[in-house]
Parts: sequence; C-alpha cells; structure tokens
Amino acid sequence: MESGDLRIFRAVAREGSTTKAAQMLNYVQSNVTARIHNLEEDLNIRLFHRTNRGMKLTAAGENLLQYADQVLSLLEEAEKSAQVSQHPKGPLRIGSLETTAVTHLPEHAASFLRRFPEVDLSVNTADTHNLIQQVLDHKVDGAFVYGPVEHTDVRQIHVSRDELVLISFCEGTAEDMLRQPMLFFGAGCSHRSRIKRLLEEAGIQNQKIIEFGTFEAIIRGVSAGLGTALLPKSAVDCSIYRRNVWVHQLPAAYQDLEIVFIYRKDFFITSAFQRFIDEISEIK
Repeated sequence: MESGDLRIFRAVAREGSTTKAAQMLNYVQSNVTARIHNLEEDLNIRLFHRTNRGMKLTAAGENLLQYADQVLSLLEEAEKSAQVSQHPKGPLRIGSLETTAVTHLPEHAASFLRRFPEVDLSVNTADTHNLIQQVLDHKVDGAFVYGPVEHTDVRQIHVSRDELVLISFCEGTAEDMLRQPMLFFGAGCSHRSRIKRLLEEAGIQNQKIIEFGTFEAIIRGVSAGLGTALLPKSAVDCSIYRRNVWVHQLPAAYQDLEIVFIYRKDFFITSAFQRFIDEISEIK
C-alpha cells in the first residue's frame, strides 16, 4: 500500500465518486478507478458500496479512512519538518468566513505577504460549520470562524468582535422588518439558528427564505426590496450599497459576534503559520 493509494482512497471517500475525486486530484478518472480496484484487491476487502448515487464507504472503508487520515497527516508533518527554517516559506492554507475575508483579512494578508513573500498563501471561504470540518479534515491549516468553538481537537484564538445587525430596504421597526422575507447565505449560514430564536421569542412566523452566495449579493438584494437580512455590521459598513439600506439594532442578547481563528491541536506549527498567528493577533 502506497501513500498515493491512500490519497486517492481518501479523495474518493470524501467526494463520494471517482469522477469528482479525479477532478479534485487532477487525475484521469480511469486511473482513480483502477487504483481503488487494485487497493481493494491488495487488501482483499471491499472498501466501497457502488450505487447509482455514488460510492459509499463500507465499514472496512470507514476504518481505513481513519488510518489514512492519520498516515497522510503524519507524512505532511514530516514534509513540513524537513522544510522548517527561520525564514517563513511554502504553502499556507487558510479558511475564512466571507465577511472576514472582505473586512479584516485583506490588509493583514497584504502586510504578511510583504514581509514574507516566499509564503504561498491561499484563502478558501465557507460558513463556520464547513470551515470547522475542513480544519478537522486537514483541508486547511486554520480558519476564521464564529466562536466559541467547542471541539476537543481544536485550539482557538480570539481575533475580534463584531455586531450582528438587521438590514432592510425601508424605514420601520425591527419587529416589522423581521416579518419580511429573509435573505441568507446557504444552508450552513451561522446566523439561522440565532434568527430562529429571535423570531420565536417575538412570536413571529417567518418561513420565507431566499438564499444567496455572497454577502454583497445579499446587501444588494435587500436594497432592491427583496427582503431583510442579518449581517455583521462591519460587512455592511464596507459595502458600496450601505447607503441604500436601513440598519436596525437587534436586542442585546443577539448582537454579539465573536470571530476566532482555529486550528488542530496536533497541527505541526511551521514558521509561516506561527508568523501568521502573530499577524492576526493584531486584528481589531
């Protein structure tokens, strides 16, 4: 069994299909299929259930995936340890909430890269739930998420605080605006549970939800009269459409947003990662 086989196996397990795994790995699909078939033959065990809906791990496959994650993580750490130097360089994969990527991160990333130009920084945006999973799955080195995060395998660093506000396309009370259709990010949006509690407390039934892919599209949708939205105040303040919306303050219990930076406790801290942590500690 080679590490390359484990990488392919893990990709297929996570993507649920050889086609998606091949695209992610930039491999030919037939090569991925053959490698999985050979791995099953070598181990003399079936790793996947093949269905019309894709490939699902068997119990044996689930067990192997746990070991594959550990082995590949150790290999990545070995590679990093061999490249460790006083001068930060190499890849640095960061996950971020879209609002943080737009409001707080750019100037600090720019400052960081001016000082350490040999670091290859990449930023992937997603919601808090998906970002936590990406950290746990070693897909990113660390991520900016809404906290606090309660997970035994994760360390977290407080970065900043923000205020959650309600925005609308017209003047009125916050209670009246909450009765309008709500514009959200996708299903993983961190604010949905908060607004659900707020609506229940106010005795308001609001089932109409419109989903958008970016916070700028949400603000523009609100300004066009599609409905209302809950967004961090910093994101609203930096939007070019901020003058076209009304901002409503929420009850104190629903205002506070804490942004934290998380990474795995067993993550190998490179000089680039440590310098990045030093940089973000200055974010206000």
